Amino acid sequence: MRDAQNIRTLDILGIAQWMGFIFYPKSKRYVETVPDYLPRHTKRVGVFVNSDIDDIRQHVADYELNLVQLHGDETPEFCKALRKQLGLDIGIIKTISVSSSEDFKKTRDYARYADYFLFETACVGYGGSGTQFDWSLLNHYHGKLPFLLSGGIGPDDAESIGRIRHPRFFGIDLNSRFETVPAVKNTDMLLRFTTKL
Repeated sequence: MRDAQNIRTLDILGIAQWMGFIFYPKSKRYVETVPDYLPRHTKRVGVFVNSDIDDIRQHVADYELNLVQLHGDETPEFCKALRKQLGLDIGIIKTISVSSSEDFKKTRDYARYADYFLFETACVGYGGSGTQFDWSLLNHYHGKLPFLLSGGIGPDDAESIGRIRHPRFFGIDLNSRFETVPAVKNTDMLLRFTTKL
């Protein structure tokens, strides 16, 4: 999100519990400056790709972030150091790209330093592919941290999402398939979709 009016509308409607701000310069949804309106009711998530700790800390301060999502090649050691700098008040989400059941083994090394995982479809580069991985693979995740599901979720997926019964399933990441243009969400589409969940 980066359009102030779009942010305000979604915040007032209360459609989402969290709202993402992407601080990766190569993303078409890159947020370069603080919008004129930031959510007051919805938690703020900063999305970073291989940023250094000082950059993350500065964005946490400037945007009053509640959570930090690490979407790159950040190591468990980096997560440990970031946790030490941010303390326990700022949540950490580590993204794990999934193409097979073997990918869930990566979660073991991050579990001590993250609060949530975000499972997305494996693709070349960083950022969403707009496609879904085989959600039945989620049955191979046996970790204790809650996870969010990402990757190509669209308006027709409410029923499939409702069938997921994993005990650690926490939420979903809605993005490109609910946009009118990059970084601007279709509020009517989001509202219709969320009422089906």
